[in-house]
Amino acid sequence: MSSLEQTVSTTKLKLKEKIAYGLGDVGNNFLFDLGQIYLLKFYTDILGLPAIWAGSIFLVSKIFDAFADMSVGTVVDSGKFSSKKLGKFRPFMIYGLIPLGLMTVVCFTNPDFSITGKLIFAYASYMLFGLTYSIVNIPFGSIASVMTQDPLERSQLAAFRQAGSNTGLLITTVAFMPIVLLFDSEETGYFVAACVFAVMGVLVTLYCALNIKEHVKVDRKVHERVHLGTAFKSILKNSPLLILCLVNLFTFSAFNVKLAVQVYYCQYILNDMTIIPYMGFFSIGCVFIGVALVTHMVKWLGGRKQTYMFGCAIWAVGDIINYLFVTDPTMFIVFSCVAFFGSSFVNSLNWALVADAVEYGEYKTGVRAEGIVYSFFTFFRKCSQAVAGFVPGLVLTLVGYVPNAVQSLEALEGIRGLMFIYPGVLAIATIIVMGFFYKLSDQRFRELLFELQKRKSQQAKQ
Repeated sequence: MSSLEQTVSTTKLKLKEKIAYGLGDVGNNFLFDLGQIYLLKFYTDILGLPAIWAGSIFLVSKIFDAFADMSVGTVVDSGKFSSKKLGKFRPFMIYGLIPLGLMTVVCFTNPDFSITGKLIFAYASYMLFGLTYSIVNIPFGSIASVMTQDPLERSQLAAFRQAGSNTGLLITTVAFMPIVLLFDSEETGYFVAACVFAVMGVLVTLYCALNIKEHVKVDRKVHERVHLGTAFKSILKNSPLLILCLVNLFTFSAFNVKLAVQVYYCQYILNDMTIIPYMGFFSIGCVFIGVALVTHMVKWLGGRKQTYMFGCAIWAVGDIINYLFVTDPTMFIVFSCVAFFGSSFVNSLNWALVADAVEYGEYKTGVRAEGIVYSFFTFFRKCSQAVAGFVPGLVLTLVGYVPNAVQSLEALEGIRGLMFIYPGVLAIATIIVMGFFYKLSDQRFRELLFELQKRKSQQAKQ
């Protein structure tokens, strides 16, 4: 073993802990995916909100969430809520769960208000949901950087997380609408389905929090506060983090637009709402295959950056073929599977690469701030969610979408463009940005970890 490998903390995580961490994103997605996939349609078809105003809820709420993430990250990094038993991150995960579950249900409630009152209610409830989600999710993502520093272990941990995310997405896609359709009233069905997934989400995330640990020992003063100004200065010097934030603005926006629009696509273009569970089952099933292959692809292609770009290329090909050539449901599912397979490499490696950015920031500035780094990353993910919620509402309004009616050719073409052109183009843009501007290779990451350890050793001797 080289001196570099000996110096770097290469904690090998037990399989049980990797599974527990992956289950954390099963629980998170039981709660989060309901809003991303079904809430826009709930707003337009159940609350009766105009599409443009329904989309504006996502725009405003997600921007609010983005700033909430930064605030939560600062509080997490302060260490004021750390405990000897649970560590720095898990107290937030555990105690924020019940409020998060309750707000998930509230979002799918139809109050007996005027349209204006319902709009205000929707704004308030979704913003509060976003705040409680940040309190749980920011520490969940941040803890990965102190579970291990080994690049391959981080890739595997990220793969387990992505597998968990996809499991949550698969189950919500396959099971949510069938629960809704069990009831004569869709309004009742949405509420009951939200209750079921909220309870499951809370329980699964709680299991995760109780079965993961912080293994990397970080030297810092008790309740040391990382000031927000200092943190921002360090972030501006963290070029890998900034590039990751930009490409996530592309890819996560694309991914969430597909999720939001697929319900409209199946109803108005394929004329078959029952296809949604099948599409979810097969496409997310292909994502599982991709997640299982991530570590092997990293080795085969020579690094995580190359694998990331390769995944975007597959994604773009699947969506462009679907747009140009596919007209029947079977082939739609086939090439949707291709696109989702490509996206699995991207979404899996995001979490490994953002963990690397923690050490890069420490190397460049001397400031180690897991919560700030992760929350800045999620700031851009929330911005992408804001775009993903607003753009479909805007486009549907511009093309003349009318709920539960026969759509015009312009409206149908707008839905197809949102489903395929928007994500396909952004996947290509991601390849260009990563190829030219992302410089933190796996080898360079190991070298900077080695340099960090040398600095700490020298400081300890002084």
